[in-house]
Amino acid sequence: MKLKIRTGFGYDVHQLQEGLDFWLGGIKIPHSHGALGHSDADVLVHVICDALLGAANMRDIGFHFSDKDPQYKGIDSKLLLKEVVHMLAREGYDIGNIDSTICLQDPKVNPHIPDMKACLAKVMGIPENDISIKATTTEYLGFVGKKEGVAAFATVLIIKQ
Repeated sequence: MKLKIRTGFGYDVHQLQEGLDFWLGGIKIPHSHGALGHSDADVLVHVICDALLGAANMRDIGFHFSDKDPQYKGIDSKLLLKEVVHMLAREGYDIGNIDSTICLQDPKVNPHIPDMKACLAKVMGIPENDISIKATTTEYLGFVGKKEGVAAFATVLIIKQ
């Protein structure tokens, strides 16, 4: 039997705004600013969704969960991720691994990575060891460095038997 593997890539940014809840990697992080978006604006979950959908050649998160659709206003992005995993499973794909990077000047993300991994692993039904989350700043350069926004990248490997 031929093993088919595919890779996908995701990239997303969200503006940071004072007074909003800050959701990242499926958990709420204490901070004075949160990401602005139609959903809960969890940039890490969004890039993972996009990378998974892209790997399966199933378009992107905006195609399946339009920000013009009121049913997704304020939605918990973990629900979108769970649906993406179900969509891939219906096509016969399993998740091999996820590698992601969050670009954020402040707050520090590293203390929250174990909780994010645990949360995402539970949502996707995969081992925590199959999820890599890294964090970096941009050394005060650009919109991330000026604390105006957050960006994230993800690559994934999916396997079809």
